[in-house]
Amino acid sequence: MKRVLNGLPSCDSGRISRRGFLRTGVVLGAGLVLSSWVPGAAEAAPHAASRRKHRVETTRFLLGTYVTICAMDASRERAHTAVEAAYAEMHRLSALLNRHDSGTELSELNRVGRLSGASSELLEVLEQSLQLNRISQGVFDPSVTPVVELMRGAGQGEMEAAALREAMQLVGADKIRLNGRKIHLERQGMALTLDGIGKGYVVDRASEVMTRLGVGDHLINAGGDIRASGRPSGERGWRIALEDPKGGTATPAVLELSNMAVATSGAYEQTWGPGRHHIVRPDSGLCPGQCASVSVAAPTVMGADSLATTLFASSPHFGLSLVDSLPGRECLILSSTGAQARSRHWQRYEV
Repeated sequence: MKRVLNGLPSCDSGRISRRGFLRTGVVLGAGLVLSSWVPGAAEAAPHAASRRKHRVETTRFLLGTYVTICAMDASRERAHTAVEAAYAEMHRLSALLNRHDSGTELSELNRVGRLSGASSELLEVLEQSLQLNRISQGVFDPSVTPVVELMRGAGQGEMEAAALREAMQLVGADKIRLNGRKIHLERQGMALTLDGIGKGYVVDRASEVMTRLGVGDHLINAGGDIRASGRPSGERGWRIALEDPKGGTATPAVLELSNMAVATSGAYEQTWGPGRHHIVRPDSGLCPGQCASVSVAAPTVMGADSLATTLFASSPHFGLSLVDSLPGRECLILSSTGAQARSRHWQRYEV
């Protein structure tokens, strides 16, 4: 969970689901929010520098969460045009990557097990998913959908061991075949989810659209998956507060980011019963419980989003080692006992 402190408008949306991203309709759950808590910023007079740029802000429900875009530019019209173009790009991409919509490419692939003429966008996200699967030694796996849906369906009830074993037979990134623009799932009944990476990709693409239109100073907050581009007037960067995953008042860290992204994964985002949530270990089909949340700072939201999911499903030792091996990535791990672990250079982003 995160709160943006540079005077963004009050938008206390409750706990909004990150992993129901790209759902059609309203899906409320637990997740990352833009908080209404802005210490001092709401009451303070604006800096003189801030009067030289117009600030255009809007919040809409999209990608299964509340998406807030803040643009700052000398031209109010240009800022408004860039914001509208960013939302349009998000809508376009959700029509390709939404597994909950029966008319999308991803749904077609999941339904029949193969897809010809796949879009470059779907292929790019799948290729990045498979690359992270290799780097993470199999921890990040987009093929865990059958197990996730089994847990969702069981809810608070008992989940039969035989059903879990059957679902696990359909899990394995090594059974995903990419050949040019063709995608093939080797086992009947396999299904892919991009919930741990796709929303970050959508936010990155929306940010790129705004930059191409000449509005480089902007922030996009998609339910806590945040892209901070440029900086607010008179500031060194966008200030973002991480919130206590247990709902307390403590702030584990405040970050100052410019041309960076941050995302957080936690079990509180979607839970269906004791020990059951949306993040699943692909080797066991079980939900990890060592961490309360994992926050990752990275050059892109897709990188931060997918790596946060990976680290949450890993041991803290493996997670820290993995992050320290990847240039430009840093993390903060909060354990279920309240302990904190930081990657080697995480503190360079803290204020």
